[in-house]
Amino acid sequence: MLKIALAQIPVIPGHPAKNAETIRKYIHTAREAGTDLIVFPEMAVSGYLLGDTWEQPAFLEDCEIYGKEIIADTQDIAVMFGNVAIDPAKKNNDGRVRKYNALFTAQNGALIAPETFPYPFLIKTLLPNYREFDDSRYFFSLPKLAQELGKKPADLISPLKLKIRDKTYTIGVLLCEDGWSDDYTLSPLQILSAKNRLDFVVNLSASPYTLGKNEKRHCVFGRQAAAIHTPILYINNVGIQNNGKTVYTFDGDSTVYDRRGLIRAAAKAYQETLLSVTLEALEEMPEISPPKKTEAENIFPALAYGLRHFLSAIKMKRVVIGLSGGIDSAVAAALYCHVLGPKNILLINMPSRFTSTTTQELAVQLAKNLDCRYAVFPIQESVDFTIRQIETIPLCDLSNETVEHLTVSSYMAENIQARDRSSRILAAAAAAFGGGFSCNANKAETTVGYSTLYGDHAGFLAALADLWKYQIYDLARYLNQAVYCREVIPQAVIDLPPSAELSAAQSIEKGQGDPLRYPYHDFLFRAFIERWEKATPQDILEWYATGTLEKELGCAPDLVCQYFPTAADFIADLERWWELFTGLAVAKRIQSPPILAVSRRAYGFDHREAQNGSYYTKKYRALKARLLLGQKSHP
Repeated sequence: MLKIALAQIPVIPGHPAKNAETIRKYIHTAREAGTDLIVFPEMAVSGYLLGDTWEQPAFLEDCEIYGKEIIADTQDIAVMFGNVAIDPAKKNNDGRVRKYNALFTAQNGALIAPETFPYPFLIKTLLPNYREFDDSRYFFSLPKLAQELGKKPADLISPLKLKIRDKTYTIGVLLCEDGWSDDYTLSPLQILSAKNRLDFVVNLSASPYTLGKNEKRHCVFGRQAAAIHTPILYINNVGIQNNGKTVYTFDGDSTVYDRRGLIRAAAKAYQETLLSVTLEALEEMPEISPPKKTEAENIFPALAYGLRHFLSAIKMKRVVIGLSGGIDSAVAAALYCHVLGPKNILLINMPSRFTSTTTQELAVQLAKNLDCRYAVFPIQESVDFTIRQIETIPLCDLSNETVEHLTVSSYMAENIQARDRSSRILAAAAAAFGGGFSCNANKAETTVGYSTLYGDHAGFLAALADLWKYQIYDLARYLNQAVYCREVIPQAVIDLPPSAELSAAQSIEKGQGDPLRYPYHDFLFRAFIERWEKATPQDILEWYATGTLEKELGCAPDLVCQYFPTAADFIADLERWWELFTGLAVAKRIQSPPILAVSRRAYGFDHREAQNGSYYTKKYRALKARLLLGQKSHP
């Protein structure tokens, strides 16, 4: 009977000493429990998302040192773990030392070498080079190594033979992406199973959480296990890692699939744990059916966990939040309060002459409900002073002694208000409070730059910037119902029309608000950013012309006709937001705070973009001309 433990541990990126300490602790625990084999995640020693830290020879050397210490601590137990491997005699494509994303297997203080591989470890076959992944920038892949050696990849893809007591087990070993081979021409699992009779398969992963990924993995890995009639053991880490602009949570969710692809064991998400199973008794365990959850039920744990660990990593214990009385700041306040506790949160309301009594009263009510510190900083006096200075102080041309004056438009006055709130009040208050201040932007606003640079676009973290507006509303309801179990966020906030309240044209008392029609624009913008094959105005206009737009976007039916009576109205709206999305909004996103990722395409390193301005294809321009010429109303 083979007892296997999956160590779902927190991996701290860039801290091999701490990670090695954790690994050795779990080795000792597993050994005492009579475990035969303990398996750790991909890059468990080094961490995974490290950016150009991989270019530091001293760091690589340290990872190697701690890896050797782990190998030495494998008496009476077999251990699999992920770490960077170095071949000092060879070069990477960039001319630096050769590095591999590697899997080490050790037993009784010595490495167990694969049968048909030139190194005493295995390396990753498929290197992801999409979304947040940039493996080929740093690591050498198995296919490249095979080419270098004059062999085929299949010649090097090797199982591991592990002797436990009187039996030798043949193990198929995969590193993360190696199990996601549907979109590749090479399938490591197919090669392994065709060449060998495998007793089981292990997949060592460092897989960031995104909405829907686990459900997809259950389908893919369950199908694979059934196809080769072999159990698959998936191990993933917990914790957070980032690439500077985007913060990713790692939820673990380590899972054991039996030979029919049924789930027999699973670790709880976001929990450090040791998941133990007996290989021969898998099918005697009850089948597990993952519970069906709403988006909000999935989003909240990711946000709360990511926020808690990010704040801990940067040693921030207190946060200031600008509280407008609107939905975004209300959700931010409730989220941060849950993570840090009410006494570590300062909520600040900053009214101008455009701020309604309604939103001010709602801000007070929310602060009371959360039991947080609350302050009111009126900004009208300072805003008026700034405008007066700009308009009255002369601009002198010293060459001819002429004088002119600047004029502040209504639009400029809106930005002055936003910057006064963030750059002056929130920044200073946060410093005095001993913390940082949050950016409360949502994904729709971030997409089109509906924010003020150095104003409400500022902050140390944009915790909600990967959520569309409808998800913000869903999260508000979830916070009330499931987290606080009472109405913390007043229902009136949820019912209130979204408005920045920066001008007389944004009066909520008159039913006026943001120019964004979120029930439609959320889904339009999502098509720009989150579709695997990203939509452009050409795609949008083609769907509009064929009457399939709402279906393609996933929004409610008949919205387009409701919002845009004519083709001209629709096209004007489309081009307005496309030009912002590809224009100034890019500069704003580049300068935005880090974003906490939950979606399948987050801004930052997950969505790499250049400041090229807007572009319309030839087909788009032809279709636009046809619609405007012959179609005066919605098709």
